[in-house]
Amino acid sequence: MTFPRRPTRRLFLGSVPVGDGAPVTVQSMTTTKTADVEATVAQVYALRAAGADIVRVTCNDEEAARGMGEIVSRSPVPIVADIHFQYRLALAALEAGVAGLRLNPGNIRNPAHVRAVAAVAVERKVPIRVGVNAGSLDPDLLARYGGPVPKALVESALYEVGLLEDAGCHDVKISVKHAHVPSMVEAYRRLAERTDHPLHLGVTEAGPPPAGLIKSVAGVATLLLEGIGDTIRFSLTADPVEEAEAGRRLLEILGLRERRGLDLIACPSCGRADVDVIAVTREVERRLKDEGLSLQVAVMGCVVNGPGEARQADLGIAAGKGKGHLFVRGRVVRVVPEAEMVDALVEEGRRLAAEGVEARLAAAEGAPGV
Repeated sequence: MTFPRRPTRRLFLGSVPVGDGAPVTVQSMTTTKTADVEATVAQVYALRAAGADIVRVTCNDEEAARGMGEIVSRSPVPIVADIHFQYRLALAALEAGVAGLRLNPGNIRNPAHVRAVAAVAVERKVPIRVGVNAGSLDPDLLARYGGPVPKALVESALYEVGLLEDAGCHDVKISVKHAHVPSMVEAYRRLAERTDHPLHLGVTEAGPPPAGLIKSVAGVATLLLEGIGDTIRFSLTADPVEEAEAGRRLLEILGLRERRGLDLIACPSCGRADVDVIAVTREVERRLKDEGLSLQVAVMGCVVNGPGEARQADLGIAAGKGKGHLFVRGRVVRVVPEAEMVDALVEEGRRLAAEGVEARLAAAEGAPGV
């Protein structure tokens, strides 16, 4: 099942396309001091492994600017420089070869400074994100609207876009982030009606998990299901690797990116269950993640939904009284007791993975020119 995406322009961050039907990308931001190049590069690699397609790095002082060049040269993903207050640091980041800039119109308010950055960005073919945040909105807009309401965020964004476009910079994406989920959703809906620039989605300052995850999913998923959004970030008070993993997982669940890793379907258990569904599921999750298998697996506790869910997954257990039917690719292959369920799923998972590798090798051997 698919749903229509909002038509937008397309831009490129390095080799990564954003907008105009390109896959929705996952972003995160390093928490290391940028001047510590080794720590920052290590975190960029960890974020990439967790599912980040683009990584933002703060460029908040001259030491950070000096480290940016080496970070860019060693990064496996496009690096975006996060700029606040000092436009000269944006120029330094461009000189270092970053793939993109994030400018905050709430604290870089001199039009001449914005145009100066835009001119160099155009010369270097570097896109700019206009990143509006409710917490750092222009004081004049706050006074006029009485607070960081959605209309104020959208006005701030479009004014900044106008400055960039006046300077010939048209590779622009926009975000209008708010910590209040309904306000965030309204701001993006309003913005989507006013522009065809790609949009970067996020609930700003969402906080720690699990509440931060719930806020982020509520806002980001709502918009993605409406076709709004081209790149996303979960702004969690946590290890940024958790942000990347959660963002990537959301896109997989919505069918916006191909699944990688384990997709575990399991019932919540109830009085009908005659096996310990929760314990079996936790152990299945642990073991299969350790195996690194990319499969859809169902662990179901009774005959109501069990056979149906197990039949549709790559692997599944439909449990009965102390035992369960083991499904592999839609067919029952045997009945296993509760104590053997986890081992059986791991064994069959390994076999399916091996079959997949063998099929890919056979296809490669039969390809022209091989």
